[in-house]
Amino acid sequence: MRRWFWLVAILLHWRAPLAAQDIDSNPMVQKRSVSTIADQISDGSERAAFLELFRQAAPADMLVRAETFLSRFPRSAFLAQAYEVAARASFDLQKYESGLDYARKSFALLPEDPLLLVPVADVEARQGLNQAAIEHAEEALEDLDAFAAPSSVREDEWPEVKRRLKASADFSQGRAFLQQALGLPLGKKRVQLLNASETSLDRAQHLNSADLEITYLLGLAQLAAGETSRAASAFAAVYGSGSEMASKAQENLRAIYKLLHPRSDLPFDAFVQQIRARRTSAVPKSSEDQAHSSPPVHNESAYFGSESCRGCHADIYKQWLQSGMSKMFRPYAPENVLGDFKNNNQFYLGAEEEYRGGQVDISRGTKRTLFARMVIRNDHHHFDILQSDGKWHDYPVDYTIGSKFQQAYATKLPNGEIHVFPIQYNLLQKQWVNFWKTIDGPGSERADPSNWEKLDSSTSYQAICAVCHTSQLKNVKGAGFDVNHLEFKEPGIGCEMCHGPSADHVLEIMANGYEPKPPGTPPVSFHAIDNRKFVAICAQCHMQSAIRAPGPAGELNYSTTGDFFGSSLREPFGEFSRKGFYKDGRFRQTTFMVEALERSRCFQKAPLSCGTCHDPHAHDSASNPTSLKFRDEPDRMCTGCHTQLQDSVRAAQHSHHPASSEGSRCVSCHMPRIMEALLFRAGYHQIDDIPNAEMTKRFGQDESPNACLLCHAKKDADWVQQQLSAWKPAAVSQE
Repeated sequence: MRRWFWLVAILLHWRAPLAAQDIDSNPMVQKRSVSTIADQISDGSERAAFLELFRQAAPADMLVRAETFLSRFPRSAFLAQAYEVAARASFDLQKYESGLDYARKSFALLPEDPLLLVPVADVEARQGLNQAAIEHAEEALEDLDAFAAPSSVREDEWPEVKRRLKASADFSQGRAFLQQALGLPLGKKRVQLLNASETSLDRAQHLNSADLEITYLLGLAQLAAGETSRAASAFAAVYGSGSEMASKAQENLRAIYKLLHPRSDLPFDAFVQQIRARRTSAVPKSSEDQAHSSPPVHNESAYFGSESCRGCHADIYKQWLQSGMSKMFRPYAPENVLGDFKNNNQFYLGAEEEYRGGQVDISRGTKRTLFARMVIRNDHHHFDILQSDGKWHDYPVDYTIGSKFQQAYATKLPNGEIHVFPIQYNLLQKQWVNFWKTIDGPGSERADPSNWEKLDSSTSYQAICAVCHTSQLKNVKGAGFDVNHLEFKEPGIGCEMCHGPSADHVLEIMANGYEPKPPGTPPVSFHAIDNRKFVAICAQCHMQSAIRAPGPAGELNYSTTGDFFGSSLREPFGEFSRKGFYKDGRFRQTTFMVEALERSRCFQKAPLSCGTCHDPHAHDSASNPTSLKFRDEPDRMCTGCHTQLQDSVRAAQHSHHPASSEGSRCVSCHMPRIMEALLFRAGYHQIDDIPNAEMTKRFGQDESPNACLLCHAKKDADWVQQQLSAWKPAAVSQE
């Protein structure tokens, strides 16, 4: 019985190709489609073949289409989707081994794919690949809770699809745990696995009580655990169904009957009736009946602002004031303007602007026209913009945005709207640039500066930028990210965006002095919370995929119930512009910083958090813009856990480079500078990234940048493969 067969039919009635969300924009409930993935494929034959992958057909035909696509376009940016179709079709044809191989190749490019993880876990469990099934089922369950509905499934169908997917994942996990347990002798480990199996199967049955295969397997787990009465109840339910498993359920029921009533005059049928009666009368507790604590409520008055922290935390407040956090968005002050408004102060349309390898190349072009002049007039900074009416229009700078690597500027209109100028000043390149053009997909409205004069949502600070550049943003009308009706408590990223509402704390200090509180109670102490919650707080701004849904009173970047930092569903990664990813599946843009970190085993299996490496209250923010804790000794960020590599001899053995060389630094290999930031490259934040020569051979250094070749630029991927193969026998364990 293929538990996921129903899913295939749902996925095959695609309404349209997957949506593609722009990078460094604001995924929101009101707007989740900007263009389509197919529109990003410039090659017409590849686009047609890609669309053909999703036209319903027999499994054998689907497999041929997928394999044909993989053969014709081996360097496509959309191989994950083709491998997924090949895997599903192979499963339908009962070609399980090749199906699992295709699935592994898909996961190598796109690991977060619950629609594939669920059938893979099911096949693995049925093939006896128990540990793989357990892990893939767990990943599926986590992803189903984390991500919003994919565009391949209709919104009104998603709750039902999600419920059945979770039931199937729990079933596969429960089956795998049971199979592991039955392979062990009596003992503590066997008991633990049986308990885990029952827990998973109980969840599966709660989600899909009509599925008798779940009920039957739960009975087997209970029987193995010695819970004969509960097992009998499960088998009785299956026996009375008349299903294909009824005869097996009857066999187990008879075995239990003989065990419990070896010399009884009670007929077997009467025994079964008693069990059914007890099962019917046992009404499970609903979630409403179970005791639970109400989530904390933080009203608007709970936020006192950063200034309220200054009295007791003067040193930290001073450091924060000099940090990039406080300077994310500031009312205009001449001393805060970092762009060149005097000399290199013009921007031309038609100039070719290319960003490649961490550098911007701007060529004059043959038909360029002056678009903007950035000037100082009457001791105030202004943008003069030549608009379609042929006239120059003067806009004063009313706000500055950013302070470290790039600075943008905004003007406030008479109606209260704040709009961000389409031209920004890059401090590293010393150039005025059209930043959006370098990162947006085709058809982006904001990437065309001539659209500025529309002064619509594409340039609205409130609708696009404010969610990550201001504190306690809300729509006073209770709606979403509109151009109007948005207000914020404090410009920039204030103390309470990270530590939570401080009013109760401040009032308590003033009245009675400090009293210890449970971990997680605002204001949060980051030393007292686990890495998941730590990263979730940072993810408020550093997670590109978070979908911003307004709260009950229009809260947009904070929550008034539960955790103050909220819990946003995520846009599926396959639905973003491919500009956000390398072809090898790694994230290309730093806006996906948290998503990359969460792929790390150091985060998943160990206590790694943003605070392991970064100090947002760093005293040297001017010279240390990334707020690194160990800027001059970067290996300490890793060797605090990997203590065996504190020894320079072992470190050199592990890295195969002299201990004092750049090649022996942990970050050189495991955090290569390949993430595109504000026109420079930052370290990749999947901390355990390992140079992969095969991917680089397939896609090339531009689309699968290899850490080795960043230093050994005259070598190639074949050389890397030879070196890595030669090193393997002498590798030092990282565990």
